[in-house]
Amino acid sequence: MNMRKLRLKAVWLLIVPFLWFARPTPRLLLAGGLLGLVGLLIRAWAAGTIHKEKELTTSGPYAHTRNPLYVGSFLLGLGVVTAGGRWVFVLLFLAFYLGVYGRTMSGEAELLTELFGDRFRHYRDRVPAFFPRFTPYRPPEGGEGGFTLAQYTRNREWEAGLGAAAGFAFLAAKWWFFGGGAGS
Repeated sequence: MNMRKLRLKAVWLLIVPFLWFARPTPRLLLAGGLLGLVGLLIRAWAAGTIHKEKELTTSGPYAHTRNPLYVGSFLLGLGVVTAGGRWVFVLLFLAFYLGVYGRTMSGEAELLTELFGDRFRHYRDRVPAFFPRFTPYRPPEGGEGGFTLAQYTRNREWEAGLGAAAGFAFLAAKWWFFGGGAGS
């Protein structure tokens, strides 16, 4: 089983108990929602820029971090678990993220080295894997194109937005019906 399938299946081990035990509040929903929105925007920008395994993308958010999709996923996930109001799930999310995405990023770096060789090594040596650099990377041969809505759609990034909307809607409904919103 590849890391993507494992990652998608393993996350359900956390989602079901998280939704059951979540205790959202308006303040946590707002804080988590803002974090999640930033994560979705970063993911959208990255998905609209990358051409997976076809070209080495070093422009847009990829000029700041080699893994902007995962930075966005981290902020989105952190936003959801923050909104849930159970700090044990924040810790579980961090452990899950480090374990699964750390391995995923290493595997992808190996694949990109195979596909793009010295071009990727040059990029890898100058752009951090996760925490963004402030000044954008400028490749010696010039950068590729930027964001397009067609590429965003081709990469099916809208699915992340739908999933996030469903998760936050569930948390908001849980607060409304069980946390005091309807009776206030």
